[in-house]
Amino acid sequence: MTTNSTPPVDDEPLQSPDEALALLREQQGALERDQLGGIPWILGVWGVAWLVGFGALWSAYDDGNPWFQLPPAVAAVIFAAALVAAMAISGWIAIRLNRGVRGPSNFSGAVYGIGWPIAGFSAYLMGVALALNGMDRELQSLFFPAIFALVAGVMYIMSAAIWRSVDQLVLGIIIIVTGTAAPFFGAPTNNLVMAVLGGGAFLVAAVVMRLSSRSATR
Repeated sequence: MTTNSTPPVDDEPLQSPDEALALLREQQGALERDQLGGIPWILGVWGVAWLVGFGALWSAYDDGNPWFQLPPAVAAVIFAAALVAAMAISGWIAIRLNRGVRGPSNFSGAVYGIGWPIAGFSAYLMGVALALNGMDRELQSLFFPAIFALVAGVMYIMSAAIWRSVDQLVLGIIIIVTGTAAPFFGAPTNNLVMAVLGGGAFLVAAVVMRLSSRSATR
């Protein structure tokens, strides 16, 4: 009785280490593209929030919006609602982007997602504390836009590190520069600067990243 030691014809040979590494890199690249696919939505949400929120603050001054004026209390509510909504939506999208992902990427995405509301609310409470300790309304109108710009800029620099995105790194730097420069224009022009330059930068970045992700998947 003879034994046939020849393996079946349809058995696939084991992959070489180079092929396995190439496959791993390809899968990692596909995962990163899927994660980056939601970033333009986050950018768009923040662009709209800044246009609406800071536009409302600008419209609360007599020498602000030349077309219409909002009561200060209404403008403050619109501003707070726009930022809270943007932080909540950003965190929700970031967490969903990492759903089903395990390991360091999942942890990084989850931390980034909860970082938005934690950092934003902390910045707000800092401003409230300063107001309770004597900061007048004019300084408040300069402080709140600047501190929220700093938070957003740092968060996008963090996202650039997590997802290795040069676009988000550039956006984060632009937002920080905008928030730093805006107080030098004084109130209420600082709010217009934040709405146009900051909100506009978010929307432009959203379009650029969306087009880049589409071209990368072709």
